[in-house]
Formats: sequence, structure tokens, C-alpha cells
Amino acid sequence: MENWTRVCALEDIPRLGSRVLLHRDPDEGEIAIALFRTQGEVFALRNRCPHRGGPLADGIVHDRHVSCPLHGLKLNLASGEAVAPDTGCVRTYPVRVEQGLVHLRLG
Repeated sequence: MENWTRVCALEDIPRLGSRVLLHRDPDEGEIAIALFRTQGEVFALRNRCPHRGGPLADGIVHDRHVSCPLHGLKLNLASGEAVAPDTGCVRTYPVRVEQGLVHLRLG
């Protein structure tokens, strides 16, 4: 699992919910990453809405999307891109789930 970091057990992320992970980036300092779990997948996005900086982890997860809790901006969990007519994009992180453990590629 070179370049992958184990971050939690799959069961630590509620279905149709999220969990926040704090990560120290050498260039940006401490950043928050939101881990989202749909019915069958896990996604990781920077926990900051591109519209007004709202905490995406507090948003509503539906299908493969999350809606920002502040203004309802809808983001695709796989790409991090806003769903039209909204605009904007948030950083995503590769996720791997193996044997019930969630790993991220943070580099």
C-alpha cells in the first residue's frame, strides 16, 4: 500500500454521512478532509465549500453528491465539481477500502 495512509475503519464513517480528518500538509499547514460514505462507496474531499467555505462534512449526502449546509451548493463526490447551475470545485483525494479499512493517498 505504498503512498497510502490508513485513516479509519469503514464502520467509523456512518452510511450517508461523513467524518472529518485533520491532515498536516507541508505546504498548506493543517487542513480538514471530509470522508463521505454513500451506500457503497467512500469519497474524500477538502472540507471547505468553494462558495463560502462552509463545512461540507455537515452537509447532506445523497446519491454521489453532498449539499453544502450553508447555501445548498451541490458537489459531485467523485470529481469535487459543483453540479450546474452552480460553479466551483473542491479538491478530492483518492480513496481505497480494503478489508474494512479506509486508506487515502494524501501526497
